[in-house]
Amino acid sequence: MPRLYIETFGCQMNEADSRYIVERAASAGYTVADAAEDANVVVLNTCTVRENAERRAYGRMNHFKALKACDPRVRLVVTGCLAEQDRDIMQRRAPHVDAVFGTRELALLGDRLAQWAQRDAALGEAPAGDRRDNMLRFALGGSADGVTDAFSHLRAFVTVQRGCSYYCTFCIVPQVRGRFDHRPAEAIVSDVSERIAQGAREIMLVGQTVNAWRDPADGSDFGDLFKRVAALPGLERLTFISPHPKDFSDKILDDLAAIAQLNPRIHLPLQSASNAMLRRMNRKYTLEQFDRVAGEIRRRIANAAITTDLIVGFPGESDADFEATLAYVRGGVFANAFTFIYSIRRGTPAAQWEQVPPDVAHARFTRLLDAQNDVTRRYHEAKVGRVVRALIAGDSKKDASRIAAKTTDNVTVVAPKPSDYGPEAPWLDVAVEAAHVWGCDGRVVGRARRFTESAEPVELPVISLV
Repeated sequence: MPRLYIETFGCQMNEADSRYIVERAASAGYTVADAAEDANVVVLNTCTVRENAERRAYGRMNHFKALKACDPRVRLVVTGCLAEQDRDIMQRRAPHVDAVFGTRELALLGDRLAQWAQRDAALGEAPAGDRRDNMLRFALGGSADGVTDAFSHLRAFVTVQRGCSYYCTFCIVPQVRGRFDHRPAEAIVSDVSERIAQGAREIMLVGQTVNAWRDPADGSDFGDLFKRVAALPGLERLTFISPHPKDFSDKILDDLAAIAQLNPRIHLPLQSASNAMLRRMNRKYTLEQFDRVAGEIRRRIANAAITTDLIVGFPGESDADFEATLAYVRGGVFANAFTFIYSIRRGTPAAQWEQVPPDVAHARFTRLLDAQNDVTRRYHEAKVGRVVRALIAGDSKKDASRIAAKTTDNVTVVAPKPSDYGPEAPWLDVAVEAAHVWGCDGRVVGRARRFTESAEPVELPVISLV
């Protein structure tokens, strides 16, 4: 049976695209490999939101050149935003790449996989060997996507919209993903129903500017869509990413707040708390308008955790501009923040402007990160001594004897594995004992089959003293 390996860089949109690729591959007869050297087809789903993402992607392509040297029959495919941006030059820079598919060509990629499947099935698998002797495996490393485990079906992404029409001056998305392309509501609802039937307990609706969604058929808005999805039988939790502050009307906020399954974590990208910078970024709102939206979210949604994106070192950012952002963050508005140093993106207006010196940008980044980390730590400390309900994510990445789970406000909790746990009762009640910037430690005290059900006590893990 032919095998496919896929690695994903970037945002939740890319993760959703990778899941689509895996599903198309599975329908064509592929299984998913957990190591690149075991695959007939290797797919890199790339990102171009920052320069470092581009460097990593091209570096990864060069790593995989070793696979082609060992077996020229292996196909190396590149897709995603970098593939869209560099489609005309990518195979000149990396001639060992067999095929390049842009962000709007995923269906063509699926068709190509189907065409290759028969040939790849005929190749068969290489003779099995001792993986400990496979130095190529150690050299390549990497983390596979699409490899299923007992818990991977519990969360599902469903794409509602692609592209963006807002043209922020720092952002490459409109160039590499196109303008707004809204999927019909019927297709979205059908996809969600399918994921629920497959065992998903939590659905994330994904779009580049998700709350700008409009049904092409009747013009209904994101709040209307959310209500339709929430009404589906079996849906336990519902969330979304990534919205734009200007598209949260009072009507949409009222619709969201009325939904019992809504996760109380709302991602609200700010970027900067300086109105001068927001104008320069073409963000289409002021700090005052943003703050009003944040306040309306908190007024409607109990215990809402607002998270955000922040950029420091944007061209033209003065000390006063940065201090405005720092002061706003210190005010404790955000439970967490994804903070970045501005990165030049080819083809964007900001790339042509005078840049902030790197040492200044790095110093600002450190100060802002420290400030947000203090706020995030306090947010997590408020959970100590409480029991929180969280959906199993899988083994802890740092300690396989511990289980990791996510609360509905998107906080990671890690605890020793109980003796009796599994996907049939994936909701864990965790008594939080310690807090960190990354999340919380605790112990599992109960588990439930459904989010709304009472938890059953768990068996404590047996500790050997031998």
